[in-house]
Amino acid sequence: MEVIITDLNKKTFQETYENVIKKRNSINVSESQEIEITTNKKIYVIYDDNKIKSCTGCFECWIKIPGKCKIKDNYENLGKIYSKAEKITIISKCCYGSYSPFVKNVLDRSIPYLLPFFKFKNREMHHSTRYKTKFNLNVYFYGENLTEKEKETAEKMVEANVVNLDIKNFNISFFEKSEREN
Repeated sequence: MEVIITDLNKKTFQETYENVIKKRNSINVSESQEIEITTNKKIYVIYDDNKIKSCTGCFECWIKIPGKCKIKDNYENLGKIYSKAEKITIISKCCYGSYSPFVKNVLDRSIPYLLPFFKFKNREMHHSTRYKTKFNLNVYFYGENLTEKEKETAEKMVEANVVNLDIKNFNISFFEKSEREN
């Protein structure tokens, strides 16, 4: 399964993605967040539906209900969704060298993917992952007049994410495009 996290609105994303996918496969887009491609490859798309709530830092996803967030807003199972992914793609506006607020919020809510236990990696202390599976990560930043400093900051942030989430391989790309309205 592929997971796509995007701050593009559903209509803009589907129009853009369908144009790319239709060239390779036929696609059936349902009203839910899942898109079934006829090659039996499932893609789970996480859009900004203006319903996501911020992580409260309660750590119940580690202690009381391991692997699951207590906030009921359709984003409570992100850790389990990531565990089934072979690839995660992030499409985000580059905001001062970081993700857009929506994408940052999704990543903050991904704490259930990790365990509360620590391990050393690259001489740094990081959390262990809850699941044995690993995924690849592709990050596509877009924005207008991105500075080299913003790009450098974004690259370092993604590299830190890669270490924290124990990701197999990753790729970062920048696109100078006008912001699409969500």
